[in-house]
Amino acid sequence: MNVDRTGDGAAVVKGPLGLHRRPSGEPPPLPRPAWWPKLALTLAGTVLVGLAIGAWYADEPPDATLLDALVDLRSDWLVRVAKGLAWFASPAGIIALRLVLALVLIVFRRWRHLAVTIGSLWLMDMLVLLVQFPLPAPDVDVLLAPASGTYYFPASGLASMTITLGAMVMSLAPAGRWRIRAAAGAVVFALLVAFSRSLLGTAYPLAALYSVVLGFGVAAVVFGWLAADESFPVSYRRGGSSAHLELAGARTQAVIRAMSEQLGLEITEVKPFGQEGSGGSTPLLMTTADGERVFGKILATSHVRSDRWYRIGRTIMYGRLEDETSFSSVRRLIGYEDYALRLLDDEGFDVARTYGVVELTPNREYLLPTGFFEGAETLGHAEVDDQVIDDGLALVRRLWDVGLAHRDIKPANLLVVGGRIQVIDVSGLEVRPSPWRQAVDLANMMLVLALRTDADRVYGRALAYFTPEEIGEAFAAAQGMAIPTELQRHLKEDDRDLVGRFKELAPPHPKISIQRWSFRRLGLTAAVLAGVLVTGVWAVVQFFDVLD
Repeated sequence: MNVDRTGDGAAVVKGPLGLHRRPSGEPPPLPRPAWWPKLALTLAGTVLVGLAIGAWYADEPPDATLLDALVDLRSDWLVRVAKGLAWFASPAGIIALRLVLALVLIVFRRWRHLAVTIGSLWLMDMLVLLVQFPLPAPDVDVLLAPASGTYYFPASGLASMTITLGAMVMSLAPAGRWRIRAAAGAVVFALLVAFSRSLLGTAYPLAALYSVVLGFGVAAVVFGWLAADESFPVSYRRGGSSAHLELAGARTQAVIRAMSEQLGLEITEVKPFGQEGSGGSTPLLMTTADGERVFGKILATSHVRSDRWYRIGRTIMYGRLEDETSFSSVRRLIGYEDYALRLLDDEGFDVARTYGVVELTPNREYLLPTGFFEGAETLGHAEVDDQVIDDGLALVRRLWDVGLAHRDIKPANLLVVGGRIQVIDVSGLEVRPSPWRQAVDLANMMLVLALRTDADRVYGRALAYFTPEEIGEAFAAAQGMAIPTELQRHLKEDDRDLVGRFKELAPPHPKISIQRWSFRRLGLTAAVLAGVLVTGVWAVVQFFDVLD
């Protein structure tokens, strides 16, 4: 055995292979404790404290004397400033803030953030109704009376404004220093508005302060749970909603440490690689101490959630097209891809060698390192000759013969190495797939090849591997979501109607419907429609309430 020491002098015992088993209690390479459950407990405590304060506070607010003291601070200029700030907690101000937020989210297609924003606003309304206590009107000169003419704990206007500001911070500001600055600015602004309303005599100071705490607490918990940055990062770059994780800093060091301890590979460089063709993982390229390059992809819990939501959405739109289930954890998801690579290798396919699964954060983040094809080009950029066409068609034929389907054939998942095709990204590999899925694989492969050549040439080569009837079946199934998004984009950018041309060349085949009806689909659709209806009614009611 070997005994090494870390930077802080701690002993690390390694086995005969030079690998380190992490003992119980030792932090993983990338410690990432879930912070939002603790914040949720804090929020629950805040609500309970609010109930206690409200019950004690309702009959005779002790800070009424503070309102009297604030009257002495009033001056013409200060009152004008206070009225301007207090406007943001008025119905008109709140509506303006929410419209701006919704508009930005819609323009940048942040549908997840928009849905979570609506949910957080609804939750805030429910909490305010739970905690709310009517308060006696203060005996001060009120300059701007609330619309209802009554006072509450919490102050409903401030609570509505603060949850809106919290949602703006969490959904519009990228994580990191921008999020910290935006949060600090929002808190300061909310406190200034709270002070302004207290100065004007329209809110008790304690009720105003509690409303600010409650609003930001709800926003942090709801967004931390349902729109975590690792799953739904805020970015204004093209493709900012993708699942790519930040590689700089702690994650790079975690990759280097994990590769050394778990695989015995000394990594000297980690950098992003091929992210333009990957939306469901974080691809990277590593260089070892002896100059060898190793490809890798990081999968996190965000990918499991995305996969789950994708399947639910697809079930609502089309029904269950195949007998498949969502992965229950990211560890199972990456373990399956490792298995798929080994299975394809056993069957004689040209795939990258897998080194095994590497743990970065238990049950949250894993790395799958594989061999790297030097000099490879994606099929979307490589020169395609008859050999490459034959390789692609033979690949699908062999998948059919051994009872497999790739399920995501697109330019980014096919590499040309030394004039031959190599298949990558096999996380969607399906064993004993439906005939529909096999037919879709063929259609997508022929479309990918035709993008770099032409439909007639690919069809002619395909007849050596498939019957005309099989090709006709493939293009009868190639419609809608059966064609991967990246491939659809390339087809739209091409002036030729490749799908139409293949259908002209192949024998006529009845259109294969991708609509599958079941009680599950009907139930999910009904639940979504009911949710949309309830949310719409609630939004309309809230809109007219604030107008009143």
